[in-house]
Amino acid sequence: MARGKLITIEGLDGAGKTTLASALAETLRQRGIDAVVLREPGGVATSERVRELVQDPALNIGARAEALLYAAARAQLVEEALEPLLAAGTWVVLDRFVDSSLAYQGGGRALGIGPVREINRFATNDLQPDRTLLLALDPALGRARLHTRAQSFDRLELENAQFFARIAAAYEQLAAGQAERIRTIDATQPPDRVLDAALAELADLV
Repeated sequence: MARGKLITIEGLDGAGKTTLASALAETLRQRGIDAVVLREPGGVATSERVRELVQDPALNIGARAEALLYAAARAQLVEEALEPLLAAGTWVVLDRFVDSSLAYQGGGRALGIGPVREINRFATNDLQPDRTLLLALDPALGRARLHTRAQSFDRLELENAQFFARIAAAYEQLAAGQAERIRTIDATQPPDRVLDAALAELADLV
């Protein structure tokens, strides 16, 4: 049995990652591909508990502790869900993966991409996505989209504009350095156009 593909979706909060993940997995299933959607942090019970912790705005969590918590949640997801699914031939559409930590903790928290990459190599046993779809949009637009949601903000969503500007810059740096894996998509387009662009970027894998 052929190993499944790991497709990760990245971008700032408000970029439409969750919407794309659901639509993409459904389209793959319509084309006869066994595909599931998972999210980060989360996807399995232990990692969902860590998600609650790192997103709680009432908690004071240091930058290094934050990076390690995300890596711990990721390690559990890889061991418990990702590796078994991929080994069984299932495609996984994953809402965030290591690149999120490189951008948010490496860039946003100014820990540096290199150190954050190293702890995540250990956490994931160096599992690499087959393709990463980066939904790009201006940080101000992302924040504006968040403000239209009828829900409270989590701990990271409450950060300032400079934090998100550093994240956007880190994502640009990552995409420039790994153009074969990371494909940038204009997230200001309507959802159906974003889906079309995503499918075009996956055509060689399908």
